[in-house]
Amino acid sequence: MKIRAPMKLSEKTISILKNFSSINQSLLFKTGNQLRTISVMKNILASAEIDEELPKEFGIYDLNQFLNGLSLHHNAELDFSADSYVTIKEGSRRTKYYYSDPNVIISPPEKELTLPSEDICFELDSDQLNQLLKAAAVYQVPDLCAIGDGTKICLMVRDRKNETSNEYSIEVGETSDVFTMNFKVENIKIIPGKYEVVISKSNISRFVNTQMGVTYHIALEPDSTFG
Repeated sequence: MKIRAPMKLSEKTISILKNFSSINQSLLFKTGNQLRTISVMKNILASAEIDEELPKEFGIYDLNQFLNGLSLHHNAELDFSADSYVTIKEGSRRTKYYYSDPNVIISPPEKELTLPSEDICFELDSDQLNQLLKAAAVYQVPDLCAIGDGTKICLMVRDRKNETSNEYSIEVGETSDVFTMNFKVENIKIIPGKYEVVISKSNISRFVNTQMGVTYHIALEPDSTFG
């Protein structure tokens, strides 16, 4: 197979990779312009379309270390001509970074994930997302709940196991349904930005950031209720 000339990673791609490293420390890069990762617990799946066209499949076991290695160079190029490693270079500087065995990396299934139903839909802007996550940190509460009362949809951070928990909520849409769909805040590992959110009553959700070309599927907690 003919290997292309050295390439540079865009700031957008590096941001996506940093985010993916918070979901799974390892990543199997596939040929083409798609990146996909899944958490070790398999409750978060993320996919992204990047600007670059990767010329080969390779595994990186410690993605944070790889990204920190890139930061040693101001304008790094990646040379994929070797079979067992990538050369990171800038001028006279060189880093030889060896690939990982793909078998030790937890990777998503090949089949694309689709929601069994689309029961709750709303938009979440960057400021709303930031405020919810900030409030969860301030009040030290573990849960993010999408609550429908038959009229409106609110997102609330709280401790759902504590009746006297502090709460912070934002109205994000309208609904004719009654539901309480529960996420763990620790699973909302998404890039800051505006999202189109769809939740299935089967306890799986989809967060789409169209600006960054990133999609997350995040599992909900089993005590979620719809109807």
